[in-house]
Amino acid sequence: MEFIPQFGSIAFTLAAFVAALSIIVAVHEYGHYIVGRWSGIHAEVFSIGFGPVLLSRTDRRGTRWQIAALPFGGYVKFLGDADAASGKDGAALDALDVEERRRSMHGAPLWARSATVAAGPIFNFIMSILIFALFLAFTGRTADEPLVGAQAPLPADVQQLKAGDLILAVAGQEVSAFNEIVEVAEELPPQPTVTYTVERDGAVIETEAAFPLIPLVQSVAPQSAAISAGLEEGDVIRAVDGAPIYAFRQLREAVAEAEGAPLTLTIWRAGETMEVTLSPRRTDLPLPEGGFETRWLIGVTGGLSFEPVRQAVGPGAALMYGAEQTLFVVQSSLSGLWHMITGAISSCNLQGPIGIAETSGAAASQGIDNFIWFVAVLSTAVGLLNLFPIPVLDGGHLVFHAYEAVTGKPPSEKALRLFMTIGLTLLLSLMLFALTNDIFCP
Repeated sequence: MEFIPQFGSIAFTLAAFVAALSIIVAVHEYGHYIVGRWSGIHAEVFSIGFGPVLLSRTDRRGTRWQIAALPFGGYVKFLGDADAASGKDGAALDALDVEERRRSMHGAPLWARSATVAAGPIFNFIMSILIFALFLAFTGRTADEPLVGAQAPLPADVQQLKAGDLILAVAGQEVSAFNEIVEVAEELPPQPTVTYTVERDGAVIETEAAFPLIPLVQSVAPQSAAISAGLEEGDVIRAVDGAPIYAFRQLREAVAEAEGAPLTLTIWRAGETMEVTLSPRRTDLPLPEGGFETRWLIGVTGGLSFEPVRQAVGPGAALMYGAEQTLFVVQSSLSGLWHMITGAISSCNLQGPIGIAETSGAAASQGIDNFIWFVAVLSTAVGLLNLFPIPVLDGGHLVFHAYEAVTGKPPSEKALRLFMTIGLTLLLSLMLFALTNDIFCP
């Protein structure tokens, strides 16, 4: 019986990983399929997964849609392909007449082949942009006016502002926007309460309430010390090693000073108090301006002691936000890869299938919104990876097409086979390296 909880966790993690990967693969392969169809290239098979076929049906266009037993990828096999990697089936192509050959991947014009290959990664990026945009469209943007919205559940002895309060000053310092509240709080000495000047029910009053940036857990990072210790969104950290804290920066300072040594946190959660012990982990963080910063972290983010009022955004602003988030993931990924190659940050930042599966499970355990956000991030990463100029990947095929556009002819069959072998070797080596990271990295 003692193995049942562990098995349940493994099963949940695996299910979350398969779900995330299947969604991303389906979108990626659908990009290849639909653009190929628009370009006049016939798809014979659209498969989610590899190996024995579990379910299949053939549509009126003659494409077989199937789900296979090994749900760790997928492919579209076009007319004239010898395999899932779009290798050329010479015998099959020779048997086609001119019209049919035009409907094959290898007999179509260069523009059609290039568009079909590029569509997979592009659809991954489009998916990420839309998910990020929908998040902003549904949640809205923090209003400029420092108006108190919903109150987070806090311990009974923690004084709170009231919903609808318009904050005019914090500790005697005037504020007109939420970012100014944060700036003031970063300069204030940590204390149980702060004097707020607010407009409430048409009157301007002073009231005592909790420190603006209290140690309230707003999110928990997957594969972090915090999630391993069982911390949850909404937890209030009241003490570190028995010493009371009132500001989130006190927690940040204690974690930095510990330098990896164990810390005992006193946690308030839904009316109950408990203690957890965890050890901060050395983490490389991407910076908005580029590059990385190495810090000791437990993997939680904090925020204000109350929810700000949010305002709706238009479709244009939401899509712009989605594009910016997607671009940030791309830039951070490329920067991280370069910094790992140069040795500036640890190569342990490169995750393999086990690490990605654990992150999938952790994201799913924190709610559907966290899981969907993770899918968007992973979709961007998959799209980016497929654009690397490695034979076997979409980027490698695009390099071959660029060569054909310049020289007027594709690479020879012998050269293609050699490059494909090299590409497959590189890809398998990268996967093996990432897998060893999953097993041996702390």
